[in-house]
Amino acid sequence: MATVEKMPMLQEGYEKLNEELKRLKAERPQIVDAIEEARAHGDLSENAEYHAAKERQGQIEASIADIEDKLSRAQIIDPRELSGDKIVFGATVTLLDEDDKPIRYQIVGQTEADASKGRISYNSPLGRALIGRKVDDEVEVSVPAGDRYYLVSQIEFI
Repeated sequence: MATVEKMPMLQEGYEKLNEELKRLKAERPQIVDAIEEARAHGDLSENAEYHAAKERQGQIEASIADIEDKLSRAQIIDPRELSGDKIVFGATVTLLDEDDKPIRYQIVGQTEADASKGRISYNSPLGRALIGRKVDDEVEVSVPAGDRYYLVSQIEFI
């Protein structure tokens, strides 16, 4: 029997997924109406509106199924309840790059990641390299732009 892999996420990420699910479910009746209206125009084989509406319906149903799957496997983690000297999911990490410039990231779930906001997925190359590290550990990460080197300078659970 296959085990269901939990999907760690912050409360904020869980709530965003729930909001997206509600929005998509609210769009369902509008798509059904658009399909019915397009059907009324006659020949379905050359009816672009009908095909577009059916395609959108398929996209919505696939998105709903994907989000429901993620929510069912969600493992909500509150970083403020964590502690320790190692980097784990939810930790906020300050790194020093090769020029000793500080960079700050929070390790989050895949659906919450946004590097421009300082949030990286635990599955990203840098996220995987950081998990389990401690302050003063050196980290080497291979990214498309080349190898990057960082020094872990601070770990916070905020």
